[in-house]
Amino acid sequence: MAAVEPEAPPNQLEHIEAEEGSDADSALGSEAATSTTSLASSVLDYVYENGRRYQRSRRGEDSMFPNDEQEQDRLDLVHHVYLLTQKGALFAAPIKNPKRALDIGTGTGLWALDFADQFPDCQVIGVDISPIQPNWVAPNCQFIVDDLEADWVYPEDKHFDYIHQRSMAGSIGDWPRLFRQVYDNLNPGGWFEIQEFMAWFYAQNTDGSGNDDLSEDTPLVKWQKLCDEASIKIGRRLNCAGDLPEPFKATGFTDVKHQVVKVPVGTWPKDKRLREMGQFLHVQMSQALDAVTLAYLTRVLKWSEQETQVFMAQVRNDFNARSKSMHLYTFMHYMYGKKPESA
Repeated sequence: MAAVEPEAPPNQLEHIEAEEGSDADSALGSEAATSTTSLASSVLDYVYENGRRYQRSRRGEDSMFPNDEQEQDRLDLVHHVYLLTQKGALFAAPIKNPKRALDIGTGTGLWALDFADQFPDCQVIGVDISPIQPNWVAPNCQFIVDDLEADWVYPEDKHFDYIHQRSMAGSIGDWPRLFRQVYDNLNPGGWFEIQEFMAWFYAQNTDGSGNDDLSEDTPLVKWQKLCDEASIKIGRRLNCAGDLPEPFKATGFTDVKHQVVKVPVGTWPKDKRLREMGQFLHVQMSQALDAVTLAYLTRVLKWSEQETQVFMAQVRNDFNARSKSMHLYTFMHYMYGKKPESA
């Protein structure tokens, strides 16, 4: 299956007012110990490839995204972007005084730590396949190294009132199975929330007349198509956020809400919060380009490292140029639902 442009939600194409006389960010630069239940040898089984470090799962598969310090810095930046999209809120679901919460795919653990600070009476557990979380944590926060696609083994008296997941697109091969495991490990009345970016760019006309098309033969468009194609080829699609509502609802969640947010890329918006959001997302793109591209092109599509590096330089230059001449944006998906009280 080849890459197919994700359809832009028609009700989310409202025009973002641009700052008068604004210019985009300056050109992007070339580069812009853990508390766990156990540290089996497989947890520290790293793969070094194309100058980056990747985690190897217990199934023997290598992660498509690095877990080195450079990537950890990027994940911390992404955490800030998520907060900006929600005006500082850590979640959108209508939760009240949860006693146990689970953050799946916790990454560097910033979200789990912030949530534990906001709810000091809640026991917060962050789970990730990589041991990249801090040693010093709040007394009500714990990090566990585990594979989310393996069977979950939480006993019934240790189920959760709230389960949170974000930025797992491209890492999950069987979303319906993951949703079932989440559902089975929620207490009745508990909430599950997903937050996912799209790795696909669109352009808003600078004169406010509508949407501008990105030329098919540009490096930026080629890049997003190639990454999407590679992710589809390995059965873990990167741009899957728009496909998730159907299996989410089919799992049995009720009171489901799905919101799509238009997120600017660059400093062109007039609104201060949107401008800050776009600035951070623009910087994040510089770091994500390397993190996202390398394994997809070299490992899956069999490009050489040299070919990939040359192409990434072209994409970066194209992205800088279009950030100045166009008002780029992408979409972020939020979705949450409740396990019925009677379940």
